[in-house]
Amino acid sequence: MKKQTLAIDTPFQKGDAYGALSMPVYHTLAYEFDNASVMSDAFCGRIEEPDYSRVMNPTVNYLELKIKALTGAERVTAMSSGMAAISGALFSLVEQGKNVVSSRHMFGNTYSLLTKTLPRLGVTPHLCDLTNLEEVEAAVDDNTCCIFLEIITNPQLEVADLAALASIAHKHNIPLVADTTVIPFTEFSAHELGVDIEVVSTTKYLSGGATTLGGIVIDYGGHPEFARRLHDEMLFNLGAYMTPHVAYMQNLGLENLKARYEYEVRNTVALVNRLRTLPAIKSVNYVGLPDNPYYELAQRQFGKTAGCMFTIDLESKEACFKFINSLKLIRRATNLFDNRTLAIHPASTIFGPFNDEQRAAMDVLDTTIRISVGMEDVDDLFDDFKQALA
Repeated sequence: MKKQTLAIDTPFQKGDAYGALSMPVYHTLAYEFDNASVMSDAFCGRIEEPDYSRVMNPTVNYLELKIKALTGAERVTAMSSGMAAISGALFSLVEQGKNVVSSRHMFGNTYSLLTKTLPRLGVTPHLCDLTNLEEVEAAVDDNTCCIFLEIITNPQLEVADLAALASIAHKHNIPLVADTTVIPFTEFSAHELGVDIEVVSTTKYLSGGATTLGGIVIDYGGHPEFARRLHDEMLFNLGAYMTPHVAYMQNLGLENLKARYEYEVRNTVALVNRLRTLPAIKSVNYVGLPDNPYYELAQRQFGKTAGCMFTIDLESKEACFKFINSLKLIRRATNLFDNRTLAIHPASTIFGPFNDEQRAAMDVLDTTIRISVGMEDVDDLFDDFKQALA
């Protein structure tokens, strides 16, 4: 079946007693077993049956199975947030004395995880320019446990060559781990580009309009020890599994994702082209623009769409604040890929806890505003930009 069909019609694990068309919400904690042997088999992983909803729940498992069918992954694990997916994946790979090769260009909390939390556990970040393959080669050593990146960095909008990075990673027998949140996994195959493990914030596109918080780890099966640690240690010992109500909502979001995404992409492309005509905007950064330095690589990797996030630069931080304060339709809010269009000043919010020197090293500028485009009429969005810049 085609992906859009799978997103709707992936079969249930078991037939529903009442013939429900949508996977019901199993708001239950524990499950009764026919006998002690079956109970033992479930708890020890010899059979795939739910035993306790902190580690397995039918509603959550159905979302996992659906994403597994859509991606061809060996295993999908649903987590309580995007950061839970990232931390769960990295904690499953790292050990004391090891290092992670990554970039200074990434979401603020991910950067903090790599540079503050993991070092307290004896793990060193090797931060380099992931678009410079010689620099990446030099950063990888015998103690490197993975290369980690965002496929389009937030908010710098940098794109690295996934196949080239995968070649380096696999030469050293380590996984390439990619946060693919910015482009839905239904739109391209990260695995075909060499990615071994995907992490996704399902809070974004999948939630269907910012309804719920969640994340997923998509494991393509090349590293058995990773799969064992994620399931037997992170899932069991840290307790960050997705809840059934979230999984229900995100199942529904996955069913209509394609329609929402295509509409939002059309809005984004139309909007960025109009905004380039406004003199008050010093620059518009969107990977989907043909003159963007990453355009050809992004087209080759992700297909004909480049997501629904872009940035604009104004003349100063004061101009950015004035613009944001003057918005009437566009929402002053964080998050990405809501049904509503959102604007945020990253330097003073997401990256506010970092000092000036750290933000400069991450190329997070005071003049930058990040925009996530929603499903409003593009004429209304453009009018709001114009009046806010007046």
